[in-house]
Amino acid sequence: MTADMIIVIAIVIGAAILFATEKLPVDLTAILVMAVLLVSGIITPEEGISGFSNTATVTVAAMFIISAALNNTGAVLFVGELASKMFRYNFWLGVISAMIVVGLLSAFINNTPVVAVFIPVVLKIASSNNLSPSKILMPISFASMFGGVCTLIGTSTNILVSSIAVQHGEAPFGMFEFTSLGLLFFAAGMVYMILFGVRMIKPNDVPTDLTQKYRMSDYLTDIVLLPEAKSVGKRLAESPLVKELEIDILDVVRNERRLLRPTSEIVFEANDILRVRCDVKKFQELKDRAGIKLKSNLKLHDEDFQAEDLVLVEAIVAPNSRLIGKTIKSSRFRNLYRANALALRHSGQLYRTEFIDVTLKPGDALLLEVRKENLEELKRDPDFVLVSGVDHPKYRKNKIIPALLIVAGVIITATLNILPIMISAIVGSILLVFTKCISLTESYKSIEWNIIFLLGGILSLGIALEKTGTALLLANNIINLVGFLGPAAIVAAFYLITMIFTSIMSNNASAVLLAPIALAVAESMGISARPLLMAVTFAASASFMTPVGYQTNTMIFGVGQYKFSDFLKVGTPLNILFLILATIFIPILFPF
Repeated sequence: MTADMIIVIAIVIGAAILFATEKLPVDLTAILVMAVLLVSGIITPEEGISGFSNTATVTVAAMFIISAALNNTGAVLFVGELASKMFRYNFWLGVISAMIVVGLLSAFINNTPVVAVFIPVVLKIASSNNLSPSKILMPISFASMFGGVCTLIGTSTNILVSSIAVQHGEAPFGMFEFTSLGLLFFAAGMVYMILFGVRMIKPNDVPTDLTQKYRMSDYLTDIVLLPEAKSVGKRLAESPLVKELEIDILDVVRNERRLLRPTSEIVFEANDILRVRCDVKKFQELKDRAGIKLKSNLKLHDEDFQAEDLVLVEAIVAPNSRLIGKTIKSSRFRNLYRANALALRHSGQLYRTEFIDVTLKPGDALLLEVRKENLEELKRDPDFVLVSGVDHPKYRKNKIIPALLIVAGVIITATLNILPIMISAIVGSILLVFTKCISLTESYKSIEWNIIFLLGGILSLGIALEKTGTALLLANNIINLVGFLGPAAIVAAFYLITMIFTSIMSNNASAVLLAPIALAVAESMGISARPLLMAVTFAASASFMTPVGYQTNTMIFGVGQYKFSDFLKVGTPLNILFLILATIFIPILFPF
């Protein structure tokens, strides 16, 4: 083993640990990997930045724009609301309809916005039909993955592995090359969820009142500063309420008018009404403190916000949000979004106080207080997925037909090899902007830049694995371990390894690590690389066991009030089922 091999293996182990623990954002980890490889001299500067000009990276960026444009027209919502009507007749008919629709949409556009549109629809359905949203959200998340593996453009991972294959002299994957096995997975996944999966999900009763859902009744109240209060005449930062009790003052109402967001320069006056957040013990101290009167003995509920110029909303931190890796405090949340964060649901835990220093992750659910005048801007902000407390943003329904025709053109030209998928996607994106299905500004915002930088950075690791011979070394070890059992055993091994990796780290990173090794194994054994690459691709795009294994699982985790064990219980048998199906059918559908 050479020194370069040792360095590359150390980088792989370090990257895997960082991806799994999320000590750093995944895109930053990828760029760090690229930087270390460049500094060590293992790859050249041209090789280091080649990931950013890779056809996969460019195609994925264009597909984000195409997906956003189709979503902006309201076409996805229209189909979603049609599917939701089935719940009026029968729960199972509704679940099946929703899963089929989500799966079909996810086969052709990015599944993140598809699930984002369906989350508020599902919550509304659950509320009006007295259903548990947890029984519906997980099935639609899983269905988005069922659909994503059916076409080349279904997920970024499919496009990525196809690009890696081309770099190694293999033919690119066809638009519908995945479809035969993808439909088999789709059917098997649907049957499993209907017969077993949905029944295994514990129903979570989610109140429609957001203050109840976040159990805020003992943490929010309005108080009146009487003339004798010690805080009168003092700035907010110097107020005994803040210095001694360490409570959060969210709003100040003076003479029936709400002041701008409290800052350290606001000077309190007698009869000011303060909306405060604190725990139960401090709430008792407030009641006993001289010069302070509770405005009401009743705790605050949603209607106390809705009746004024404020509204309560629940928002999920989006997969590409600027907030990822930051805290409420460090992001200057109130100034940036003109909203107050009242509570946080993070990694299965509910925080109602002392959460401003919690590092935010994708899928974290926030209870926000926002002025009605700022609500529309918040709806459009790509940092969040607003899931309750708001109506849908305005859509461009007159652009549905042009958008559908353009997307159909992208698919047809790529399928018939009239144009490579990258060129089809770029031309489609340009046409969508020209036809005003999406604006140029919206196009930039729609691109999940963390994914782009992840791809751009981590592809350099694939180059290093091949260039140093590390991929061949690892390939020979895999052959020595299971090669004597035949090629089908190699398929099972790659599916299993990728499945485990994807459960703890980014699916794209898993694919980049394992695709070069799969190619090296195929070359050493003198067999076709196609079945091994298919095993890697399908396993990386179908991760059900954890809420961090796939973006859509992460999105529903907080809002559905799931526990980590819920995904483990429902998703593990499904992953095993797909492993068995892949082992049997990949060698048949993609011969060695």
